Amino acid sequence: MTSPAAGPAPTVDDEALARCADEPIAVPGAVQPHGVLLAVREPDLAVVVASGNAADLFGGPVAGRGLDELLDPADAGRLRAGLAGDLAELNPLRVRVRAAGGEVDLVVHRADGLLVTEWEPVRGAEEAGTAWHRRLPTVLQRLAASATLDELSAVLARDVRALTGFDRVMVYRFDPEWNGEVIAEDRRADLEPFLGLWFPASDIPAQARALYETNWMRLIPDAGYRPVPLEPATVGRRPLDLSGAMLRSVSPVHLEYLANMGVRASMSISLVDRGKLWGLIACHHYAGPHRPSYTDRTAAEFLGRTASLLLPTKVVAGDQGGVVEVAQRQAELAAVVGRTPRGLAAALTDGEVTALGLVPAAGVAVRLGGQLHLAGTTPPAERVGPLVRDLLAAGVRATDAVSRVLPAAADLAATASGVLVAEVAGGRGDYLAWFRPETLREITWGGNPYTSKTAQTDAGPRLSPRRSFDAWSETVRERSQPWLDHEVAAARSLAALLTETAANRATEDNRLATALQRTLLLEQLPEVPGVDLAARYLPSADDVVGGDWYDLVPLPGGRVSVVLGDVAGHGLAAAAITAQLRHALRAHLLRAAGPAAALDGLNEVIGALLPGELATAVVAELDPATGEVVIANAGHLPVLHATAGATEYLHEGRGPALGLLDAAGYREIRLTLAGDDRLLLVSDGLVERGRGGLSAGLDDLRAAVAGGPVTPQALADAVLAALDPPRTDDVTLLALART
Repeated sequence: MTSPAAGPAPTVDDEALARCADEPIAVPGAVQPHGVLLAVREPDLAVVVASGNAADLFGGPVAGRGLDELLDPADAGRLRAGLAGDLAELNPLRVRVRAAGGEVDLVVHRADGLLVTEWEPVRGAEEAGTAWHRRLPTVLQRLAASATLDELSAVLARDVRALTGFDRVMVYRFDPEWNGEVIAEDRRADLEPFLGLWFPASDIPAQARALYETNWMRLIPDAGYRPVPLEPATVGRRPLDLSGAMLRSVSPVHLEYLANMGVRASMSISLVDRGKLWGLIACHHYAGPHRPSYTDRTAAEFLGRTASLLLPTKVVAGDQGGVVEVAQRQAELAAVVGRTPRGLAAALTDGEVTALGLVPAAGVAVRLGGQLHLAGTTPPAERVGPLVRDLLAAGVRATDAVSRVLPAAADLAATASGVLVAEVAGGRGDYLAWFRPETLREITWGGNPYTSKTAQTDAGPRLSPRRSFDAWSETVRERSQPWLDHEVAAARSLAALLTETAANRATEDNRLATALQRTLLLEQLPEVPGVDLAARYLPSADDVVGGDWYDLVPLPGGRVSVVLGDVAGHGLAAAAITAQLRHALRAHLLRAAGPAAALDGLNEVIGALLPGELATAVVAELDPATGEVVIANAGHLPVLHATAGATEYLHEGRGPALGLLDAAGYREIRLTLAGDDRLLLVSDGLVERGRGGLSAGLDDLRAAVAGGPVTPQALADAVLAALDPPRTDDVTLLALART
């Protein structure tokens, strides 16, 4: 059959799953009958809780009795001595029970403030014998010498079976959704193979997986056992915590599962990779009950722990070819980034070595500086941004099944069933994203995982394991090849390199722009007879270079032009445009018949040589001898004229910003400065206000000038103090008067 994006992740009834999740598997209140459990107080070691079969082993009731009464004196002494140290070094303690006389393996741990003791008779356990244990170093050498994960798994399955005597031993690996695949198997020759079969995540619920991470070994010698209850059933108000007990009774659902598979005995050993459950060594026996000795089980657990330590290197070894190739591409792309720091997006999508080649993918999206570039086979450009944003909002940066995360994106399966996203920091929403199309894949399950797996009970529905485990295949759609760890790491590394490069470039750009802008700002105003001029410039507190500039241009006949301008944008690009406009306007002021004509000429320069750029400028041409002033304004804030009796803005004749129209036709206004009259030219950084807006700022400026000092120098300082601009943008102020 064909399965959509949900595979391989079969689902079951939600209520049944919830009931399974709530099942008290850590506190079942019972143990398996192949041993006895006693929970005792310390230090008197008096029995507080006992399993119902304790009397059979100890020859009578044990409640309230101390362990000293139940053991030979020598064994009791060894137990007490061991309790003072590390319990892991004490376990197992081989002792003799007075009543039974036979040898017992005693294992202890602490839980709920009690010492939990578990007593397992040696008699009846199968043993591999000393010959196998003498070969343990050779087995460990075989594990370490395995070159790949497949070899490691095969050695593990074969040697664990040789040690424990189970009919079948499998190495079972979890996928990211906790479905399991049998990747290695050693079995009795007449058994049907399970190698390559998949088992759904619901076969091992989440709480059971959590126990596997803390308890590496679990044994069920007889899957048909009757649980032995603990007496009393509770300690205080709750059942005794048996999560660390080897005799803990298991879920009835699991026993039903084993029965449906025809399994009479089972054992599992956890495989843990860097603290996370990676898989299991699953052991099945069909011929009848089967109980390997505690010593053999400990040796098998040791093999599992050793294999767990080897897992990271073996997994990487299996992907070694891809790891090397990706590392080589990383180095090549790093060189590209170093060579072309100012054209990265194009270089990463159109060059000889591109981001598309970093990891196996069909397409890549590179968004840098707010601009999106695509290469290869990708979703439509208008879908890429929303797709990436939605994945990031869902906390997903790598998925091989986009439609499971974003059902609305199912129609993108042909180009983006798999997406890997790496964010480029900087606050502009930049990123790298790789895309993989769906890859049709056939999955063979151990039984049909979609058949009903719930049973109705008096308490409500519960999980009921499927009854058939015959191979059942389906074709999985809307999934891509999964992203490997080294591929994800390489993507993040490239994004981090781009982040660092952008930050370094921004720092360098700001340094250059600052130096360039300083050349546009007069360090010392030239002295012009009859003119008193004060200039103040405050750079942005964010250290982002703006486009403000001012100038004083002496003209023939003793006249002088005072200029204040502002180029749209920030940084090096804005500073470069500012330099060009400043010099062009100087040339036009020297040749043109007045400031309006000069601004018309500058507007033509922008249209011809700098299309798309915008700027504002205001020019006040003063004749010191007569006090006559001619003003032309290209989209800039109005000039403020202060007299002894009034303070007003000169709005008349204000034209459009430079670069907005092909032919602006700027006009001039004329006035005469007399006595203590002053003119004030400002940039918007002085008067812009977050809450009150520009209008409030202009009102504040008018009030500060009306009551301020007369001399331009003192007036400029008083205005800055009164308005206290927020410094989110450059602030420029020119105060002009006659002397």
